[in-house]
Amino acid sequence: MKFKKIVSLFAATALLVGTLAGCGGTAPADTGSSDAGTTAQTTDSGSSDAGSDTTAAASSSGAMEIEVYDAAANFQGLQTGWFDKVIKDRFNIDLNIIAPQVAGDAIYQTRTSSGNLGDIVLLDSVDFADCVKAGLIKDITADLPNYPNLNAYAEQISTYNAGLEGNNGEIYGIPTQMMNTSPTSYSQDVVYSSPLLRWDYYTELGMPDIKDLDGLVDVLAQMQEAHPTNDAGDPCYAVSLWPDWDGNDNMLGIANVVQLTTWYGEKIKDSAILKADGKTFTPITDKNATYYKMLHFLNTLYRRGLVDPDSGTQDWNAACAKMSAGQVNLFWYSWQTGFWNSQDRLNDGTAMIFIPVDDQTYYADADAYYGSGRVFGVGSGVDDEKYKTIMEFLDWYASPEGLEFQHAGIKDFTYTVGDDGKYTAINDNALMDNLPVPEEYGGAGYSDGNNQINEWIVNAASINPNTGETYQKDYWASWKAATLTQMKKDWAAKFGAAEPAEWMKKNGKLVISPNVPVALASDTADISVIRNQCNETLCDYSWKMIFVDDDATFDAMWDEMTETLDGMGFQDLYKFDCEKWQPQIDAKNAVK
Repeated sequence: MKFKKIVSLFAATALLVGTLAGCGGTAPADTGSSDAGTTAQTTDSGSSDAGSDTTAAASSSGAMEIEVYDAAANFQGLQTGWFDKVIKDRFNIDLNIIAPQVAGDAIYQTRTSSGNLGDIVLLDSVDFADCVKAGLIKDITADLPNYPNLNAYAEQISTYNAGLEGNNGEIYGIPTQMMNTSPTSYSQDVVYSSPLLRWDYYTELGMPDIKDLDGLVDVLAQMQEAHPTNDAGDPCYAVSLWPDWDGNDNMLGIANVVQLTTWYGEKIKDSAILKADGKTFTPITDKNATYYKMLHFLNTLYRRGLVDPDSGTQDWNAACAKMSAGQVNLFWYSWQTGFWNSQDRLNDGTAMIFIPVDDQTYYADADAYYGSGRVFGVGSGVDDEKYKTIMEFLDWYASPEGLEFQHAGIKDFTYTVGDDGKYTAINDNALMDNLPVPEEYGGAGYSDGNNQINEWIVNAASINPNTGETYQKDYWASWKAATLTQMKKDWAAKFGAAEPAEWMKKNGKLVISPNVPVALASDTADISVIRNQCNETLCDYSWKMIFVDDDATFDAMWDEMTETLDGMGFQDLYKFDCEKWQPQIDAKNAVK
């Protein structure tokens, strides 16, 4: 299965990890919203009865157990903590989360073969379409109008479902991260991936202009030389990488490299790279394209002693712990700031912030008007009682109250409500420091009890009718005022813009890709085998190439890898992927 973390992190989101939008803004996982990556706690289960140890607990609680097959989750087992208290008080349900990212991809085949993927399912659009054809998803057409919060997005929901093969007006899926702006709008202050550096370290160096990747490496080397350890004496590095997202979310290769390619306006589409012109493809194996360029960038960092030696073996949680400890000097996902940019750090100028590199032009997906590419659905095997409860839960999940819990957190703990009805963030370090929540919400830590579904029906940048502002705190007037720190003033004076995305737009450095719904072709059996083999090979070689000592070895390994991939059928895969993605590219260009 494809999907690994988005993490949009409350970073995204609910977790209030938002940061100054460049000067603190946040973004979810590839969706431009705020979604917090949760701490991965797991149950030892990779079988079709995933979470078997938790089933008895759910039954004994007296609540209805809802199995959630969740491609976005970094956690497997029963939802616990404050979010469990919220949904149990309202629906008396236990969410038993089944996560292929934890249990392994084989669980998808096991459960689909059994005819029961889950009570609620969350899948990417290709897998969702396959499950509709297989009869695993319930038709909710007749009931959708009865749920006003979901029905508010009837246009987007209908548009997605109309793209399903053989669809005659039925509604099966509810897209994630929908918005109410337009398919060509870009509402974020910070793009999903761009170079983010510690402002205090950058200013110590005299705020140098950075011309290219070599210049960025030099700046990072100077930072590490001046600050080899954090305050606790732990070693610091430019980057700390992790492998457990590799080969997911419609990508081939190392996820950390894939996201860096967007710094040069390109976007990985499986085995193909969409060039910055938004119209033409090139193979991921092209030495003149960005996968090679950004992989070589990481190798250059390694040769300068700037790569965490645990990279390649540690998981996402271990890497995030180092971000929180101040051991990482370059962030490239916007959500990473949620692990460092507290209000105190914004005030004292030690926060991470976007620093332009002159030769870069940044790719960004437009507002997720039609959704992010993932889809919620209801399992076809649920009985009437469970179906009614699930629909009530999903409607609440898309409601202002539900979205406030998901994107803003807990009233009087992560935000307060003023006399004017506007919200003000408090305890903005609740996620990164796992602050204890009020007893009325069950106590325990905020991060521990965070929403483990890790995906949202409505994007955090949508407008909350209760406030007239976004659900995401980064765009609240109170947050903007609170974060108008000296750091942000100095950044604006240096770069001539209030926010990173504004700077990019003013300087012609932003490539906005329209948000359009297009059903993509599923892999044939042969292509699936080739894809898996090629991805494994590409990832294996890529990790090895990061840690070689010279250009000659790097290029020799690249050439050897390319020859190996071609022997596995890579060219057939590339042709298939170009044809697969072309309808989406055509649709995007039609609305520009």
